[in-house]
Amino acid sequence: MGWTDSHLHNFTIGDQLYGMQFDDYPEGELDETEHTVFVALRGGVRRFVYEYDFGDSWTHEVVIEDFAFVSHTLKFGVCLDGQGACPPEDVGGIGGYEQFLEALADPLHEEHDDMLVWVGFRFDPAVFSVASANVALQRVR
Repeated sequence: MGWTDSHLHNFTIGDQLYGMQFDDYPEGELDETEHTVFVALRGGVRRFVYEYDFGDSWTHEVVIEDFAFVSHTLKFGVCLDGQGACPPEDVGGIGGYEQFLEALADPLHEEHDDMLVWVGFRFDPAVFSVASANVALQRVR
């Protein structure tokens, strides 16, 4: 997603919860650092849920469209395509993101200049970078 991994999050894969094991983590939650994605997805799981920033409630359904086994071992997953930019970190969930986009789209909006400065003067919600996504995937184990 392009976020900084600075908020609490978890993954629900099948009937198992993987998370950060931070403070009062739910009973039965497995420590995400002790499990690989490959092992967690065993058994042909094709969909799972990723929740990021419990206060903003970014909930994503991740769909694995294809597994490919190649004769040469790849160390990381690969993104082949995608759509849209990642909302900025701490934008405030879906409602906050909608307000952010509204402010950016209207130069006369009272928050336009502040939002533009906040995102470094550049943000296009339609842009997706396969290269950036693949760089981020190299951090996933």
